[in-house]
Amino acid sequence: MDTIESALRAAIGIQAVYFCLAAIGLNVQFGYAGLLNFGQAGFLAVGAYAFAVSVASFDLPFFVAIFVGLAATALLALILGIPTLRLRADYLAIATIAAAEVIRLFFGASFKDYFNGRDGVSQFSTAFQEANPFSGPVLGFRPDDFWVMVVGWTLVLLSSLLLLLLMRSPWGRVLKAIREDEEAVRSLGKNVYSYKMQALVLGGLIGCLGGFILAFGQNSVQPDNFSSDLTFIVYTMLILGGAARIFGPIFGAVVFWGSLSLISGILGDLTAGDNPILPTWLITDQQIGSVRFMIVGIALILLMIFRPQGVFGDRKEIALDAR
Repeated sequence: MDTIESALRAAIGIQAVYFCLAAIGLNVQFGYAGLLNFGQAGFLAVGAYAFAVSVASFDLPFFVAIFVGLAATALLALILGIPTLRLRADYLAIATIAAAEVIRLFFGASFKDYFNGRDGVSQFSTAFQEANPFSGPVLGFRPDDFWVMVVGWTLVLLSSLLLLLLMRSPWGRVLKAIREDEEAVRSLGKNVYSYKMQALVLGGLIGCLGGFILAFGQNSVQPDNFSSDLTFIVYTMLILGGAARIFGPIFGAVVFWGSLSLISGILGDLTAGDNPILPTWLITDQQIGSVRFMIVGIALILLMIFRPQGVFGDRKEIALDAR
């Protein structure tokens, strides 16, 4: 029972929240616009670091620091998009994954007076925690964590509502048409480049909110929080739930992260004690972290074989034209 409760808490916890926001942003870029962005971790990193440094090093007010983080993320999207969005989709993929890794290494090795190297930036969310209305544990969560969750899930709800309205508007219909056949859209007089840029910026800004939640939850940010693994996990969540579906990334993030926690708990129970149920030659408690990803990976392989569009997706939504 404790294992199930732990998995349920993980499915709605802080990590699930920032994964949701990162996946919603990626859904705008990949699911609706067909942009192969493999650098979503970079958008989260820039937003989180810009906010953290603004408060910790320059003592800027909370909401000013939030604006700085959003502005820095939008600037990153413009810098990436201007030279690549007129090229084939695979060039965008190469540029974004390279940019995300450069950003991670930059924060870990440059301007150590501000970024503190691999130790990262900390002690910057005092104003956020002072606004916490909760004084005791709620649903098994510490009050500070629950406050972050409340804010985070509110952002998930507002982002999903915004996306729902946008995708039902003429702007959203043009975006989906670009994903299907951008030459046809261009022949109708639409500025395809501009729409792609808007999608890249919007998706990056929503992902940036996930970076804020991660920063608030840890009260620190380190370069290793934003490795390329983050982007690939977010892609997995998005495809699991279904690309180009409003609630697809939310479902995917909750199920994926909750499943990892559940499998870890079950394997922990089976390998615990002096006489574990599973023999040590098969698996030890030190191997649980790797084995859980193996089990989830096998499940995802089966999903891709029998339902490649994800749980709620449409097969046509992932049939992208990479010209």
